[in-house]
Amino acid sequence: MKTIEETNIKSLKYSDIIEKMTLEEKASLMSGKDFWQTQDIERLGIHNIFLADGPHGIRKQMAAADHLGLNESTPATCFPTAATVANSWNVELGEKIGEYLGEEAVAQKVNVLLGPGINMKRDPLCGRNFEYFSEDPYHTGKMAASYIKGIQSHGISACVKHFAVNNQEERRMSIDTIVDERTLREIYLTAFEIAVKEGKTKTVMSSYNMLNGAYTNENIHLMREILRDEWGFEGVVVTDWGGSNDRVAGLAAGNELEMPTTAGETNQEIIDAIKNGKIEERFLDEAVDRLLHLIFTTEEVFNKPYKQNFDIKEHHQVAQEVAEESIVLLKNEDHILPLKSGLKVATIGQFAEEARYQGAGSSIVNPTILENTLEVLTDSQINNIGYEPGFERYGKKNAKKIEKACALAKDADVVLLYIGLDEATEAEGLDRSNMRIPENQIELLNAVHKVNPNIVAVLSCGAAVEMPWIDKVKGLLHGYLNGQAGAKAVLKILTGEVNPSGKLAESYPIRYEDTPAFYQFPGKEVSVEYREAMYIGYRYYDTANVEVRFPFGFGLSYTTFSYSDIQVDKHGVTFHLTNTGSAAGMEIAQLYVGCQSEQIFRPNKELRGFKKVFLKPGETKAVTIPFDDKTFRYYNVKSDQWEVEEADYHIMIGASSADIRLQDQIFIEGTNAPAPYENSKLPSYFSGDANKVSTEEFEALLGRKVPPAKWDRSRPLGYNDTIAQCQYAKGAIARLAYKSITFAHWFLKKIGKRSTANLIMMSVYHMPFRGVARMTGGIINMPMLDGILMMVNGQFFKGFSHLLRERKKFVKAAK
Repeated sequence: MKTIEETNIKSLKYSDIIEKMTLEEKASLMSGKDFWQTQDIERLGIHNIFLADGPHGIRKQMAAADHLGLNESTPATCFPTAATVANSWNVELGEKIGEYLGEEAVAQKVNVLLGPGINMKRDPLCGRNFEYFSEDPYHTGKMAASYIKGIQSHGISACVKHFAVNNQEERRMSIDTIVDERTLREIYLTAFEIAVKEGKTKTVMSSYNMLNGAYTNENIHLMREILRDEWGFEGVVVTDWGGSNDRVAGLAAGNELEMPTTAGETNQEIIDAIKNGKIEERFLDEAVDRLLHLIFTTEEVFNKPYKQNFDIKEHHQVAQEVAEESIVLLKNEDHILPLKSGLKVATIGQFAEEARYQGAGSSIVNPTILENTLEVLTDSQINNIGYEPGFERYGKKNAKKIEKACALAKDADVVLLYIGLDEATEAEGLDRSNMRIPENQIELLNAVHKVNPNIVAVLSCGAAVEMPWIDKVKGLLHGYLNGQAGAKAVLKILTGEVNPSGKLAESYPIRYEDTPAFYQFPGKEVSVEYREAMYIGYRYYDTANVEVRFPFGFGLSYTTFSYSDIQVDKHGVTFHLTNTGSAAGMEIAQLYVGCQSEQIFRPNKELRGFKKVFLKPGETKAVTIPFDDKTFRYYNVKSDQWEVEEADYHIMIGASSADIRLQDQIFIEGTNAPAPYENSKLPSYFSGDANKVSTEEFEALLGRKVPPAKWDRSRPLGYNDTIAQCQYAKGAIARLAYKSITFAHWFLKKIGKRSTANLIMMSVYHMPFRGVARMTGGIINMPMLDGILMMVNGQFFKGFSHLLRERKKFVKAAK
């Protein structure tokens, strides 16, 4: 690992402008002007640019800005979320979405669109999984690159996030992720590598968490050695909002922009560090140069006439088409779907009346149009005989609603049952407590099944759920979170007007206990250990022979497909795909590769390519999936680089990870790298049964001791400790504050105010003390925070007087 002093600085593009800037002006560009805009220097023609959330729709806020989705934003098209579009497996569709997102961003004068999110779905309970694509890095990277290309085709910048290894929401601003280097490279960085190299993203957002002992924003290995030196990234790194810990260390690691504003506090830290020799000014110049390039290149589109509006109806129609291609048919017993003409249909479930179409948090979009099932039923071919909500949206039990729903169901030939997870369950800032859908919905399902077994469940949620109830439904259509036009898309599939073609981009375990990270999720105090290593998702289930409810890559169609005539050479694999049914449809063919050697542990199979193919009834097409630089590689921790093992490789073409249709083998010459492991010390990893790895074995994989995972309750609390830790603080006022917060959370949940209760956990309970300063725009600065910490640590009067004194200084300086 390089030291800061050994880091090379490239020649500057804008040296003529930088030479004219004062040290103070250069430092001022390193943090925001306000919540969403960068700083400007008008005398030099440097304007501010606007950054806005928008993985699946633009969330541009002007007044009352926040990063939690609390205040309404300018209306924009709410496209299906990334977890939904991932099921389309269609990179061309991803690029099309990106183009429409980019068009709307330009219309709203947004320079940087903060998305897509490309973190791995390590565990089904991560509260932000709805915003991420997949459990597979190759699939995620390819989808993300397509979004980026589309967005940036309009001249603005995409911003992939959250870099990196941010796979839990609880304690996300302080948790230390402990992961071995090979797993880091192969699983958690590969999607970012594809986004940088193929998507050519102009901006990357660093994550809140620590990685192996260093905040990602300050991690030289991650930010300079990998992102800059290996991948050649020349764009801008922006912090997640409030995600800066040590601003000078972040600058040294290559972080150009801290957001939101700190009212000049951290700019002064940079100035002082340069003046006292802590860091060379060349690092600041490099950061300024990159930021200027982002500013100048993304404002070019606004320096000439540009479209300041967009066709709302056209964009809404595209959102519907995206949803149609992303919805997954999971069960179709007795060919209950598509619905036969003339059948009497009962619509039951509160989500039919009030659509569950997006997640919660910073990605909340204010839709231009919002359709629900009841509205679009009237224009459909479905003979709907009535509607009953059947359940309370947020889990409260209501026997009368179930009774009314059953009365309606008795008179129907088929019941459409709209169920799923609510907005308060899947949200940024907290993780789900379990994998179940609410009990009141299960009770409704059981009751309806007793009076009418012909149930088609329409599921709305952004991540995997347990389905012990699946035998009670004949049809299961998973809409995920399908955007503002999703209701009509679902109906088109139910009636057969559209043939479903989505396939799952994540595995669905039978029970949460079956998941590979079950014993290690989430990290509750200091750290979270990735003991399962590379065995996440299907890599684990397929290798450890763990049965799943639905495998990765699974999805049904109203037609059938056959695979034949596989041919493999050093360039790739070719085969024939035939539509053997009576309806036109699209099939997603998946390439998996497995190494036959036992010298280096690997999953049984890994996705290395895919292609979505449209076929008319009876039509056959030749399909080629090429090999690339990622097909056979692995990361060798001894040579510290990517290598290829000399071996026979199993080439598999499948309709899912568990449904392999064609197989062949190819011998690949290797790079003759040294064997990286002592096999006898890593039995769990060589067997693949890696969900219950001992500390000793994990340390053998890491090559070092595992750091302490528990808080040191004997030391005073500091900047990076959380409000939650006030429970054992020395200061009585801190312990009282902790009890008040926990009581407020309990009480709000008790009275049904779950969203407000969640907000307390997200923005208060798990917030590190430094976050109080970083997220308040300078209203509370670090010297004031010192006073607060004195009070927390038992020095109430000293701390209170210090706080007042520093507050007076701040007010005086502001005047």
